[in-house]
Amino acid sequence: MMTTGPVAQEIENRLRAALAPNRLIVSNDSAKHSGHSGDDGSGESHFSVTVESAAFTGVGRLERQRMVNRALGDLPGQRVHALAIKAIAPGE
Repeated sequence: MMTTGPVAQEIENRLRAALAPNRLIVSNDSAKHSGHSGDDGSGESHFSVTVESAAFTGVGRLERQRMVNRALGDLPGQRVHALAIKAIAPGE
């Protein structure tokens, strides 16, 4: 886990609660986007997540993305400007 601040921790908590992942990596990519569009100065505006969960077994890529977005609720678009998602089932 690569959490650093309250937003990253909230992302982790929500994904753990909703998807019971075998593996979860939350990376704060905000420093790479400093001064760019969407940088709110908080240091927590851009993230990437890798989520491996049995919940994704037999589910297509688009629905996996939707599952992650549903789990995160209002974070994307409110407190998170950009989120890259890698959602995989065990063994992939």
